[in-house]
Amino acid sequence: MARANGLGHSRLGLAVSREKIRKAVFRNSLKRLIRESFRVNHDILAGLDLVVVPQGKVDTSDRRALRESLDLHWRKVSTCKKSSSV
Repeated sequence: MARANGLGHSRLGLAVSREKIRKAVFRNSLKRLIRESFRVNHDILAGLDLVVVPQGKVDTSDRRALRESLDLHWRKVSTCKKSSSV
């Protein structure tokens, strides 16, 4: 979910539940990956508040696919920036 925040910078919220990823080490790894992707793409996400909630079971072993999925979502959200929520 994304909403315009009226600020010059973006903010990130994470909600990765134990129901989606059982082991803490994999949950933390996913959160690190999301934060790193957010940091790399912060310039296209300026002015947005974002909340990332994984849907369904997440396979944390394929980091490349996760990164590509995040990049696709960041681009999609950044193109819809003009609306108040995505």
